[in-house]
Amino acid sequence: MALNLAQKKEVVAELANVASSAYSLVAAEYAGLTVGQLTELRKKARQSGVYLKVAKNTLVARAVEGTDYECVKDSLTGPLLYAFSKEDPGAAGRLIKDFAKGADKLKPALVAIGGKAYPGSHVDVLASLPTREQALSMFLSVLVQPATMLVRLLSEPASQIARVTKAAGEKQAA
Repeated sequence: MALNLAQKKEVVAELANVASSAYSLVAAEYAGLTVGQLTELRKKARQSGVYLKVAKNTLVARAVEGTDYECVKDSLTGPLLYAFSKEDPGAAGRLIKDFAKGADKLKPALVAIGGKAYPGSHVDVLASLPTREQALSMFLSVLVQPATMLVRLLSEPASQIARVTKAAGEKQAA
């Protein structure tokens, strides 16, 4: 069904709003997917905080003007499905990568993050980015490491004295 001018403006405004606050973008070729598969993909996208949209490439090209995703304007060809990560940068990559395992018709076409466009093969790199919770736990472990080492260093002389005393006691008992 063709869109009239007002509907096109509404789609462009909606996409521009999402693109301005998104962390990353994955565009994937979806030709050959069934309606049931697309419905399942949309359901998983909602659960993982990913904005998923099938739109005309010309409308998406207009919507990404002035955003970090302007770099993909010239690469938008063919029927594409657009996944914008709204909560963490790797969410769209994980969604597309995981869903493509079960649906071989879904092929990542391009990836954009930080104002740079990459080929679809970089979806694995994007999918491997840690979630916010994982990143915080890694940061916390880095912060705790020096304190742990200091405690070990300070307790070592007392441990050595205890081992020497025990060895001396065992030697006298023998």
